[in-house]
Amino acid sequence: MDTRDDPTTRSRWQRWRRHLTPVALGGVLASAGCTGQAPSTLDPAGVGAGRVAGLWWALFWISMAVFAEVMLVLLWALVFRRRPEVRVRHGQPLRFVAVAGAGVPLVILVTVYSLGLRDLAALGDGPGPRAPVIEVTGHRWWWEVRVPGVAGATANELHIPVGEKVRIRLRTADVLHSFWVPQLMPKTDLIAGEERETWLHAERAGRYRGQCAEYCGTQHAHMAFLVVAEPRSDFDAWLTRLGAPAPQPQTDAQRRGQQAFVQGSCAGCHAIRGTGANGRVGPDLSDVGSRWSIGAGAVPNDGGHLGGWIANSQTVKPGNRMPPQPVDAARLPDLVAYLQSLT
Repeated sequence: MDTRDDPTTRSRWQRWRRHLTPVALGGVLASAGCTGQAPSTLDPAGVGAGRVAGLWWALFWISMAVFAEVMLVLLWALVFRRRPEVRVRHGQPLRFVAVAGAGVPLVILVTVYSLGLRDLAALGDGPGPRAPVIEVTGHRWWWEVRVPGVAGATANELHIPVGEKVRIRLRTADVLHSFWVPQLMPKTDLIAGEERETWLHAERAGRYRGQCAEYCGTQHAHMAFLVVAEPRSDFDAWLTRLGAPAPQPQTDAQRRGQQAFVQGSCAGCHAIRGTGANGRVGPDLSDVGSRWSIGAGAVPNDGGHLGGWIANSQTVKPGNRMPPQPVDAARLPDLVAYLQSLT
């Protein structure tokens, strides 16, 4: 006889399953936050994020101290509970209530409030007037990056010099967005009709992922960007590349691809510096071959994904403003080769 058919065994298994399912789901959710790829405010790489992390740890240890105190009092009550023959003493222990119920919480609140005011003042201490300035405009669902005095633009990626505060001017071209780099600075909301401002400062070189932190529509989750912190010489080189014409095609396939881009529908929405393509609807593609992703973090930037994006980006990032493109299948590889050469 199969024991699984036994009513008693089946009932016992059902009870275990009811208890184990929440535990298993909790374990899965907890482990999801342990990936090393996700940017964390608790791994700060800049002064601003360091302030936030410090305040978080202060609140954490205060909470742990309060929790430990409550558990000790509970344990004391369980171990040394009143014996049946002991009579309850009547009266109002005002001193204990005043100290434990009012005095201690007041000290904790004042301490936390003071720490918050200190960190808020530090976050408001922005860069000086000679600091580099970068302008970032939020679109649905990508980021336009420009530098005052430089003719070119890029998308979903900005560079900053290590050890220097950089002023970031923020605008939105449509709905509300929020500019957030967890490892460098708290988020700043982009409000229609207003120019907001924040600053970034990286203490060590690296690549730091940012994200829109204000729900802005269907593809809000795919509105990421990258901050590249690098030595000053590399930052200056990036500024030079940003204002220079795009690289010229070097192979026959790249030349055919450039012709297809300029003469086709691509040039109506996108710009490539040094060519006849001057569209301003979508991102500037003058350096698209060197970008970290396609579609603001939607898919990796490689030949296969780039070809799929050109043919029909709606299958990759539904709802974005780029319609399917009438590109001949024979010309698509040339177009991909040309765009990948733009670094």
